[in-house]
Amino acid sequence: MTHFVQQLKRPVSRLLAVLTGPRIVYGWRNADGSYCPHTRVSTHACIESPAGLLLGDHVFIGHFNRIDGSNGLQIEEGVQLTNFISVLSHSSHRSVRVMGRRYFGHADPVGYVRRPTRIGAYSFIGPHSVIAPGAQLGKGVIVQGYSFVSGQVPDFAIVGPKDMGQPAVVIGDTREMDRQLLQRHPELHAVYAHWAGQDNLRRALGGGTSS
Repeated sequence: MTHFVQQLKRPVSRLLAVLTGPRIVYGWRNADGSYCPHTRVSTHACIESPAGLLLGDHVFIGHFNRIDGSNGLQIEEGVQLTNFISVLSHSSHRSVRVMGRRYFGHADPVGYVRRPTRIGAYSFIGPHSVIAPGAQLGKGVIVQGYSFVSGQVPDFAIVGPKDMGQPAVVIGDTREMDRQLLQRHPELHAVYAHWAGQDNLRRALGGGTSS
């Protein structure tokens, strides 16, 4: 009965949201059957190919986001996706551009990109950002709004565009941002270390570097 209710909850909520506006729904079941009771997903997020999507618990996916699981997408525990974000595991724009009308219906378009994408635990993605196919974001990352992110992003990086329209680059470290709060709240040290690791807790507290 519980499984049936969970399967029914999202389509019913989306139907009601047509009349009432966007809503956040608690609870997400992955295609592998794992259930995330604390994960929250907007009724107005576009989830493409959910069979290829793996969400961790405590994930937040806000309104008007495009989440593309077509070639594998992992969004780990505690990730926050604000609004108007595209997280992609495929891209067709080069294929359409070079093939023109020959693209449509082609079994294997030239230049078509298929790459699995991952966003590490407790990362934050600002609004109007694009996470490109194949991007691998580490844990604890902050992506500033209006960023285009591709390739590898190290743990705890703050990334943003140097200039409007340019790819995002690393501009800071979230461990330094967290230092003051962690120094004031020692009761949170064990919680932080649980997902970030003891070395990164020490780094956040100002006790040396970690790789």
